[in-house]
Amino acid sequence: MAAQYELLKELLNSGTKLDFGQEMFFKFYQAFILNDRWVQYIQGVGTTLLVTAIALALGIVLGSVVALVRVAHDQQRPGHKNPVLGFFNIICEIYTTIIRGTPMMVQLLIMSMVIFANSRNFTMVGALALGINSGAYVSEIIRGGLMAVDPGQMEAGRSLGLNYMTTMVVIVIPQAIRAVLPALGNEFIVLLKDTSLITVIGGKELLYAAQGIMNRTYEAMFPLLGVAVVYLILVMLFTWLLPFCTLLKQCACGYCAAGAPNDGDKRPSSGK
Repeated sequence: MAAQYELLKELLNSGTKLDFGQEMFFKFYQAFILNDRWVQYIQGVGTTLLVTAIALALGIVLGSVVALVRVAHDQQRPGHKNPVLGFFNIICEIYTTIIRGTPMMVQLLIMSMVIFANSRNFTMVGALALGINSGAYVSEIIRGGLMAVDPGQMEAGRSLGLNYMTTMVVIVIPQAIRAVLPALGNEFIVLLKDTSLITVIGGKELLYAAQGIMNRTYEAMFPLLGVAVVYLILVMLFTWLLPFCTLLKQCACGYCAAGAPNDGDKRPSSGK
């Protein structure tokens, strides 16, 4: 292949016009094989997955805190309002309103050019911005899952003498996990695709690698098509894996139907 590429390069330098197949081969070789440029794409994929994992972890932690604060505030009994909880609830509402109401691109630019203007680690700045953005959406996902649990579950726990936090951790949250896992999986997919935005601020992920190759070859088609194919493969792979991850998580939480005890399967003893 290298010899064929060099031959085509000489033909181009001499002014000879290549046919369609030769031109496609020349551009493909330039975009992926010349100087082991495919390694840059692999490195970009690794950075993309790392940024996605960091952003999702930050989003889940931040979203969980915001969701618990808002749910705890909403479930206060009339006449027993906690002013401290009310203050944090207002902060959480402002956070979710601002983050969900402004474009992610604007948030990335503010983080890189205003808040972290002196930082050169653009990739981590991008991961932080994506995590903060994701936290606002994850908080609504988790809040919806918590509010979907039958209120009688909370009342049953309190009637058994459990305090509010113990009831939430032992009874309510495990049931809410089943409801929010598919939505959290979709959030992971969205974050995976949104990592391409950090290229704008200098984040060195997959699209950044493709842009570097485009700047050297002056050819955009194959690098961009390669990036699109890689993202498509990653999305299809994780979409296929999500149901299995959800099932494993449900089993870990004790809700796997195959392992959970079923009172309906118990039969009275015959006395023999």
